[in-house]
Amino acid sequence: MAVPTRILYTSLVVLAAAVAALLWYWHALQNPWTRDGQVRAAVIQVTPNVSGQVVEMGIKDNQFVAQDALLFQIDPRPFVARLERARAEYDRTDDNFLAQEQNVASMAAQLEMASAAVIQAESAIREVDAVIQKNEAELQRQQRLLPQRATSQKQVERALATHAVSLEQRKGAEAALVQARANYTSASARLDEARATLGELGDANPNIRAARAALREAQLNVEFARVTAPVSGFVTNLNLRVGSHAVANQPVLALIDSGSFYIEGFFRETAVARIQPGDRAVVTLMSYPDQPLRGRVESIGWGIAQQDGATGRDLLPEVRPTFEWIRLAQRVPVKVVLDKLPEGVLLRVGTSCSVQVLGGTAKPDGAARVSEQR
Repeated sequence: MAVPTRILYTSLVVLAAAVAALLWYWHALQNPWTRDGQVRAAVIQVTPNVSGQVVEMGIKDNQFVAQDALLFQIDPRPFVARLERARAEYDRTDDNFLAQEQNVASMAAQLEMASAAVIQAESAIREVDAVIQKNEAELQRQQRLLPQRATSQKQVERALATHAVSLEQRKGAEAALVQARANYTSASARLDEARATLGELGDANPNIRAARAALREAQLNVEFARVTAPVSGFVTNLNLRVGSHAVANQPVLALIDSGSFYIEGFFRETAVARIQPGDRAVVTLMSYPDQPLRGRVESIGWGIAQQDGATGRDLLPEVRPTFEWIRLAQRVPVKVVLDKLPEGVLLRVGTSCSVQVLGGTAKPDGAARVSEQR
């Protein structure tokens, strides 16, 4: 019995549709795809290092700025005044150091003089001792000659008086030696004090280092008053104006790094196993639906934030209720770096896109490097 032509055609159409569906499903399995993608870039929060009033703006909102171009100028006059004061303090410290060096040299000279005085006093005592010894010998000789009437009583008394005078000279020389040694000790103490006040010599001196550091800090603050772009990029959502007060370490504007744009696609965890770093990717921006962009997978996220288990009321874990028959797959971020953009295509942070990863297109050396990192 012949099959009617209408039934045959219908069967063929259904079969073709089923095959097409199977092929599409197989293609989707091998080439994961998501509509949940966004354009991302490094957003630099420009933060001044000093506080002050903004006196000049070098940019406008949504403007492209080149690296090192002026963003804004903080009033430099207070910092210039502090720089002059730091420079004067540095000069004063240098002058004081030179004066202290001269004082140390003077104390050293006084110590040398005191040392010479001690040596001289010790020599004087030796000379007096020699005189005493001579006078004592003469006195003894006169006393031996007196019973023999070989000398007179007057000569004996004269020798005795001379000996007594030399003994008194000895006491004076001893007192002079004590005074010379005391002067030496005092001069040595003054020299040690002067050296301690002076500190280390040259660049190692702590006072000079502190003054130089204060001067360098003041110079940096003058430079910090002029805020420039750390990278080339786009200024957006600019609210800073001339007359505004910029506060140190507080962000005042956002700068989007023009060289850091990338795509972040959020794929179901069931598809991540078929994605490898190095795989080619096709990105379709919602703003340019007719111009697909080419790129490659650079990396895959290693974790996502957990919604359940966070601390809630009374320090208890907060767990959302779920339906047991529905199990939603988590989304894992996949970073895609784009190739050269076509003419006229402009990327904007936060805009949406679709991402399709062409599975199995990663180069073997790239996959090897990724496995080594893991």
